[in-house]
Order: sequence, then structure tokens, then C-alpha cells
Amino acid sequence: MSSSTAAAGAIPEDTLRHLALGLLFLLPCTWIACAAGNTSTGSGSGGSGGGGTTTDLPDASAPDADPIDDGGLDLPDANNDGPIVTPDGACAAAVQEATTTQLPVDIIWVVDNSSSMQPAIAQVKAGLNDFAAIIAAKSLDYRVIMLSLRGPTGPVQIAGSNRYPVCIPQPLAGDADCGNGERFFQSSVDIRSTQPLEQLLGTLGQTNGYLAGQEKGGEPWAEQLRAEATKTIVVVTDDNARLSATDFEHFIGGKNPFNSLTLPPGILDPSWNGMFDGYVFSGIYGWGSEVDPGVTCTFSDGTSPPSAGPTYTTLIKSTGGVRAKLCDENAAWTPFLDAVAEAVLETSKLSCTLDIPKPEEGELDPEAVNVQIVSNDQPLGLVKVANAAACGPTGGWYYDNDAAPTKVLLCSASCDLAQAAVGPGKTGSIQVLFGCATIAQ
Repeated sequence: MSSSTAAAGAIPEDTLRHLALGLLFLLPCTWIACAAGNTSTGSGSGGSGGGGTTTDLPDASAPDADPIDDGGLDLPDANNDGPIVTPDGACAAAVQEATTTQLPVDIIWVVDNSSSMQPAIAQVKAGLNDFAAIIAAKSLDYRVIMLSLRGPTGPVQIAGSNRYPVCIPQPLAGDADCGNGERFFQSSVDIRSTQPLEQLLGTLGQTNGYLAGQEKGGEPWAEQLRAEATKTIVVVTDDNARLSATDFEHFIGGKNPFNSLTLPPGILDPSWNGMFDGYVFSGIYGWGSEVDPGVTCTFSDGTSPPSAGPTYTTLIKSTGGVRAKLCDENAAWTPFLDAVAEAVLETSKLSCTLDIPKPEEGELDPEAVNVQIVSNDQPLGLVKVANAAACGPTGGWYYDNDAAPTKVLLCSASCDLAQAAVGPGKTGSIQVLFGCATIAQ
């Protein structure tokens, strides 16, 4: 995932310019006339409203087409010398906005159980329900996965060391004893100060040394992840990971470089089938400088964490995540939880399978439907293609069933454009136009 987020409601200008010559642009019927009959660019399907003139759309690549002032996108002049739609062939288009939804979001928390982490663990317990409530308020289908030692009280003695467990209260938890809930799952993993990334990978892959009941392992949790969900990883620690950022993402799998245990491939390895593609990494840890990743922060008592966590800084910056200083203590937590929740909202992905709105008048005519993305009040018309296999770099859309359609599906390239314009905090929309002959490839 790019570390930058597109401006609210705007399709990036360079993306539009790249696609401009490859797309057929559908201007709303209130701007220019629409074809009522078959179009020469179509597949021979006819429309159902208005006169019967057969027309050609302007060629977007015509060398003599004069650009109009459209805010950055070069569209052909409707008055060029090529064949154009005339008022005699006009049809009346009814425009309805499609209802859009966001794909699910999975948020994985990895909390260090070291004795020095007691204050931070208390903040996680106190704040995670509020964090979930922020996401729920945006109607997102979310799931929180906790990787940390489970227990209602601490400390507990493990191998002669004090460890502080995490117990998330209801309503996120399923019961009063830190149980799993409808949107919450905890794998009880004793997270070691320098091993959060190893233990995330090991328990994800359930490799040797990281199984439930083993010293560094925990219950399987990979099945809790949804393939279509965006992934956010949040680490809470005062130390640095000994596994590098590169190995966390691209380790080939095999013997752990630091012990005799086994690790699966890194999370961006193809063997995970893109499960973590575009993931975001965030954290609250011991960093102290915006420019020097080796500088630690300082607690109010003058002490400092064991490490500034430079590995986490690398992951956060490369994925566009958010971070907070552990040394800011209680004051850090509410802003941090709010920022992580906001990042989850901003990076959630648009579902590009849309229910076709019911026409306000009459029955749906599958051969008189068009689709456009609107960004900054500028419509970008999409061409209909036969199916997903017919999608190309210029994008487009297709039906779930040509004979009896109920859904419109956007091709990948068009879905990316819609993602930049439509969703939480964005002002764009996807519109379905009824009454004009479908512009088809």
C-alpha cells in the first residue's frame, strides 16, 4: 500500500490522464444527447427510450479533438468534426446513485507481555472497546484479533519471570472471563520483548515451536482472517524486533534465524495468496525522534525504553501507518487509538460489486444501463465489457448475469478509480444511468 491516501473525493490526476485515451467517456444525457438505438461502439444491443437514431460516440483519441476545461481531464469536444450524437437522437436518462459498501477490516494487535509493559497493557484493556466502537460507528464489518497472553489478573509467573496478561472486557470480549466474541478472537501467546514479529509469523503459520501449548506459541488464528478484508497490524512494545522488516515481509520460510524453531514465509510471500497485500503497520513503542530512528523517548521519571524500535519505524513508514510514543504514557493512548481507528477507516477498501438500484419508473432494461464514477462533480463514464476476463487496463464494468442482472461489477482498474473517490470521508459517488443505450466494448 502506498503511504499516501488520496485526497477526499478526488481521482488522482495522473491516473486520469493515463486512462483518458483508453476510455469511452459517457457524459450525462442532460449534457449531450444519448443514443436511443444501437451504437457503433456497442455490441448491437438496443436502448429503450426516445428516438431510433443510430449514432457513433466521439473518438476520444481523435487528433483534432479540442480539450475542454474540465479540471484536468482531457475530454473530447462534443462539437468536433467526427460523428456525434444529435438532439434528434436524444434519450432521457434517469440517474441514481448506487449504494456502496466497504469490504471487511481485520485488525491484529500484538502486545508485549514483559513486566515493563504493565502500564501499557492496562491502557490496552481500558481502550480497546472504545477503539472498536469508533470503527463500528462507521458501519464497517470489523474483527479484532489479539496476540498476547490471556488472563484476568497479573503478574503471572512463567519460567521464573513476571508476565502481564491481557484480558479484554465485554462487549468486545464474549464473556466476563476474557472469552472470544463475535468480533474478537485472542490467541494466548506470551509475546516476548524482541520477538513479536517472529511470534506473529509462527502462530499465523502454526510452525514448529509456535503451536498452542508450546512456550512461544498460541492457538491457531489464521482462520479468523477474511481473504477480502484489509489488514492492519498494531504492535505495543518497549523494545525492538530482532527479525528485520524485510524478513517479516519476505522471509522464504524455514529455520528461524535466531533459534531452532521454524518460521513460515513472510506475510507478503505469494504463498499467502495476497492475504496481507496492502496491509498497514502501526505501533506505540519507544521511538523518540522524527528523523533519527535510533533515538529513544524518555519517560516522565527520566528513564528510557530498552530500544527506539527502528524496525517498527521502518514498517510504519513503508505502509503508511500511525505511531505514538510509549513514553507519553497515559496521554498517548486516546489520540493513538483514535488515529489507528481513523487509519483503518481511510484504508478500508470499497466493494466493487454493487446492487443495481431499482429504476424510479418502469422495469429495468439491461440494454439501457450505463455506469459512471463522479469525483469533484466530474463524471467519468465507464464502458461495459462482457465479463471479468474482458477487463483490461482501461477498466469498465459488467453484469453478474447478462440475461437477468442484479449487480454491477467494476473491473479492477475502474475499481481503483472508484476507491480514490468513494468511501468514508470522500465525496464522490458511483452512478447508474437508466434509459440510454448501454455503451459496450
